[in-house]
Amino acid sequence: MALLEQLGRLDSARELRDFQSEPAQMRAAGPGKVGELRLGFSLRDDRSVLHDLYRVAPLLVQQALYWDEGMPELPICSIISIGGGILQGDRYRIDISVAEGACAHVTSQSANRIHQMDANYASQHQTVTLESGAYLEYLPDFTIAYRDSRFINHSDIVIAEDATLLYGEMMLAGRKHHHADERFGLDLLSVAVAVRRPDGRKLFAEKILIEKGDPTIDYAAVMRGYDAFANIMCLTPPAVAARIRDRYETNFPPEAPRAISGVCRLPNDAGLMLRAVGEETYDVRNEVRRFWRIVREEARGRTLPEEFLWR
Repeated sequence: MALLEQLGRLDSARELRDFQSEPAQMRAAGPGKVGELRLGFSLRDDRSVLHDLYRVAPLLVQQALYWDEGMPELPICSIISIGGGILQGDRYRIDISVAEGACAHVTSQSANRIHQMDANYASQHQTVTLESGAYLEYLPDFTIAYRDSRFINHSDIVIAEDATLLYGEMMLAGRKHHHADERFGLDLLSVAVAVRRPDGRKLFAEKILIEKGDPTIDYAAVMRGYDAFANIMCLTPPAVAARIRDRYETNFPPEAPRAISGVCRLPNDAGLMLRAVGEETYDVRNEVRRFWRIVREEARGRTLPEEFLWR
């Protein structure tokens, strides 16, 4: 699908109807405001490599590196934003594909900051495609939605039945240590995912929509007063999903927990979903990492290396 068609799909979203004004500085989707990134991984001489790389600033990937001691055959790419964060009128597109039998890990250099806005909105469209036997860990760092920001993200995932994808979305409720009004002071955060098989069969779709002033945000079944949350999807064959679920222990301490997490099954035997909330980003990261380790061990027979001291 052409970039303009994808942008048009997001432009027509109901939740964006009040955010169509043009920025005074430069029109939405103007020069320098449309970032594109395409990453393609495949097997070359029995080694997974980054064989396809296309980038348009402000999105950038330099090269694939192999520094994971727990899985040294894994090519790792860090997405870099040279623009200092996402601004009003920005339009991003990210395409990631992993060919048959290949593996990869894609992350971000740092947190994804959605800056304060007084006009329009920012959007991102992602496509992730995994062929037979492929394995991908797509785990960007936290998205931080600043006060009065508007951001919509839509991800289309196409995955073969015997492939495994660990797909992460982690969010922070704003710059909580900067100002009291930053906590969920955003105007709009819309995050949607649609998953299907290569033959077009739809597995499920999910959408998280947070709008300013929503009184339900701190309900017990939503954020319960916490500030960081994660939705981590493990799309994998049913036998692998069953082993992961058997090993993952729900974290729900009875008194003053810093984090809560649990795993549930996804529709149509698509895999599992980890949901976690916590007081700080590192509390949620700990829960994600615990799940991530089990997924890698059960899906690939590898484990995670020790976490870096500066994380």
